[in-house]
Amino acid sequence: MTEEDKKLLHTFEGKLRQLLFLYEGLRKENLSLRKEIDEKNAEIDELKSSWKELETKYINLKSARILSINDNDLRDTKQRLAKLVREVDKCIALLNE
Repeated sequence: MTEEDKKLLHTFEGKLRQLLFLYEGLRKENLSLRKEIDEKNAEIDELKSSWKELETKYINLKSARILSINDNDLRDTKQRLAKLVREVDKCIALLNE
């Protein structure tokens, strides 16, 4: 093996090590990003579940408001409804992130 061949082999080994190092870094980053995606998907599922629950409560409160004639009950129902609407808005904002 000539001196030039040895230099080429040494250069090739160095570049191969560098490539393997970069590959390992990208592999770790990929795993991290996949984990983050899984966490976000779980969070989205929780928020969808919460949203459906709040929507059901909203419908129930809306029905209760129709049945309620008393002004105090109506005011309380409006306040509860406004609170639920704010919660739904928060959930929607989190889903949009």
